Amino acid sequence: MEHYRKAGSVELPAPSPMPQLPPNTLEMRVQDGSKIRNLLELALSQLERGSARHVVFSGSGRATGKAVSCAEIVKRRVPGLHQLTKLHFLETEDSWVPTSPDTGLDPLTVRRHVPAVWVLLSREPLDPNECGYQPPGAPPGLGSTPRANSGPRPRRRVRDTRS
Repeated sequence: MEHYRKAGSVELPAPSPMPQLPPNTLEMRVQDGSKIRNLLELALSQLERGSARHVVFSGSGRATGKAVSCAEIVKRRVPGLHQLTKLHFLETEDSWVPTSPDTGLDPLTVRRHVPAVWVLLSREPLDPNECGYQPPGAPPGLGSTPRANSGPRPRRRVRDTRS
């Protein structure tokens, strides 16, 4: 690919994994270059004023982690939010053109599948049977289960590597 340069990238349309969003839902489309501070400022102000009862953070590719981080920060600052998370793969089409036109190379089109996440935070109860539902105040899961063997770890024997 050293003889090509990227001309552009287009995210192909895909159905939303949350088609029936309630009215007055704030949709936050997180991009790779989005500032978390700016996203949180808008989402928190809308939730605290009561003008939005639901917020959806969505991001794809490198922005998935940022979308999840925004949702987790909002959950910590606004207690009592129900969460519904959906994962999906979006198809993107990348266009590549030759760096020099006299090489005889053809332009390329490459289709990729990139991960995407949608996190719905709601003040109103959601369907607990829905896959990806997390009730308010649920533990994050990391470190929440105690180790069965909580005593000191046994010492490892040093192996003699001499021949």
